[in-house]
Amino acid sequence: MKPLRGTELKRFLRRCERPDLELHILLADVEDPVNVGAAFRIADAVKATSVILTGITPTPPHKLIDKVGRCKDRKVPWKYVEKPKIAIDTLREKGCQIVALELTAEAKPYQNFEFDSQVCIIVGHEDHGVTKTVLGQVDTAVYIPMYGKGASLNVSVSLGVACFQIIESVERQQNRANTSVR
Repeated sequence: MKPLRGTELKRFLRRCERPDLELHILLADVEDPVNVGAAFRIADAVKATSVILTGITPTPPHKLIDKVGRCKDRKVPWKYVEKPKIAIDTLREKGCQIVALELTAEAKPYQNFEFDSQVCIIVGHEDHGVTKTVLGQVDTAVYIPMYGKGASLNVSVSLGVACFQIIESVERQQNRANTSVR
């Protein structure tokens, strides 16, 4: 067995079908440019519709964002909006489900949650998480269960896990809808 590279890899990846999905990623006060770069790389990997940077989140151009993100900020549509509320209101008007990735008393396990095909996933500050103000504006919160002694994962790791789960959830729903129509 040998790893795929170059043209072989591109051909292989073209066979991967993504469900019909509008996925927005909102970084609310994510402070570390390394996490922002990783978020752009994740956004490219999942073919996110957009990345929205808010509050104190650093923006491109930035040396660390470029290095970690492999310049994906040039391929993924993004914008900076100072106040998360403005971005959330705009997305809600477009029909997006607004979901925070945060540990709250009401949060649901991410793997049991059915995400809509228009969704915005919000992650927050590395130490403080998603603020109470932003949590007051979301439709729901989901969390990633932790089975070890740690209470959480790095924000960019959590974002990657959640984004691929969103794709899986939407794909399952679309497959069920397609089989029930037949």
